[in-house]
Amino acid sequence: MMKNNVVKPACIHSRLRYAVIMLLVVSLGAGLSSCNNQKKLAKKKAAQELADKTAKAKTDLLAIINDDGKMTLEEKEFKLASVKRMNLDNQEIKDLIAQAEEKLTMERAALEQKKEEERLQREREKKEREQLEGGPYRTINMSFDAVAGAGDVSTANMKIREALSNFTNEDVTVLILISSDGEIKDYDRPTTIRKYLEFIKDQKKSPNKVLNAVFDKNGKIKELELIKK
Repeated sequence: MMKNNVVKPACIHSRLRYAVIMLLVVSLGAGLSSCNNQKKLAKKKAAQELADKTAKAKTDLLAIINDDGKMTLEEKEFKLASVKRMNLDNQEIKDLIAQAEEKLTMERAALEQKKEEERLQREREKKEREQLEGGPYRTINMSFDAVAGAGDVSTANMKIREALSNFTNEDVTVLILISSDGEIKDYDRPTTIRKYLEFIKDQKKSPNKVLNAVFDKNGKIKELELIKK
């Protein structure tokens, strides 16, 4: 008589344990694979972000270095500060930062120099206006206007004599400024105060005003510089 094929309980338990272990191995393997893939993706993403930052930093730095005046100094300083905040450990970027800093240092110095020159020019212009509006300059200008506005020759000659009383002599040199560029000045042909007064008497107009006058110890004018009104 044949025996029945009965699976013993111990055998069933062994098989179940093996199946569970295999399931755990497979699950663990799948988990490790997924984790590795995520790490690779994260690493790739980080590398791409670094490459993008580096490319943008290079573009901005070259824009600063090669700028021909399209950007303001403030705009370039902002771009440079933004790049420096990236803290990129890249030698090419570091070299470009140094070049950009050098250029901006030179531009700042040039801008400060320009501001100082403009300030000095404003002070000179203010001084000239103050000189023209007050003191003896006002008297001289009024005497010129009086000669030009005289109603007849006799009155004009009288006004000329009055005007000449402000000068050391009638041959005092009169310079008429045509143009100026900083310290460089261009004058009309020199004349004398007598000839200039006769000129405005004949023209019946006084086209110039006093720019500068040099006085002797007695308060008489020994040099006169005029400029067009």
